[in-house]
Amino acid sequence: MSMVLPGVVGFKLLGKLRDGVTATDLVLTVTQMLRKHGVVGKFVEFYGEGMGKLSLADPATIANMSPDYGATMGFFPVAHLTLQYLQLTGRSDETIAMIESYLRTNKMFVDYNEPQIEKVYSSYLELKLEDVELCISGPKRDDEDDSVAKMKVAEEALEAKQKVTNSLSATCPFFYLSCFIIL
Repeated sequence: MSMVLPGVVGFKLLGKLRDGVTATDLVLTVTQMLRKHGVVGKFVEFYGEGMGKLSLADPATIANMSPDYGATMGFFPVAHLTLQYLQLTGRSDETIAMIESYLRTNKMFVDYNEPQIEKVYSSYLELKLEDVELCISGPKRDDEDDSVAKMKVAEEALEAKQKVTNSLSATCPFFYLSCFIIL
């Protein structure tokens, strides 16, 4: 039986998000880049040293947006955030240690504090996280209302980010695909 394999786009993340930049700002930037690149029917694998500086909510938000940028899936390798997620969802230290050991033994765990082997992808994209701008959408307001509007949007973004973080344990079917087998 033959099967057509999808293209895999390697999306390299470098650096660190600036203070005040939210997961929403990041995902809107990533979505724009991926739409422009054309990823319909493809897998997108995120990698790079910037991955080690993302919050728990950032990969979750980006992966959940794969229908919006058109990819079949957005994949984040199993890493320390996976272990953090397992801890936050009540897994025992022994279980987490066993999972980490299994993943490392089978070369399925990525430690962003160690040198990484460059992989081969169908195509490549790169984003310096410090270049991500605050994204405020909606109608243009006059100058005196603008600062109030920006403050409200920032507060809403912070609340949304907290909700994503709090709900990861209940709604996380995408979160680190490799873990579902051993959980």
